[in-house]
Amino acid sequence: MQLEVNGATQDFSDPLTAAELIQHLGLTERRLAMEINGELLPRSHFASHQLRSGDKVEIVQAIGGG
Repeated sequence: MQLEVNGATQDFSDPLTAAELIQHLGLTERRLAMEINGELLPRSHFASHQLRSGDKVEIVQAIGGG
């Protein structure tokens, strides 16, 4: 399965949910937002949203400042 993640094409051997992708990328402890094919995916749907080959995924990390 191929996904475009933040502009780079990546290959995955198994189907993934959005939550599994976050885990695979080592981002589980971070505050972030995910957009799939131009649509914001609510964090409450990460575990149930099945990614499909060809999906364009954008992941951004929330950074606080002051």
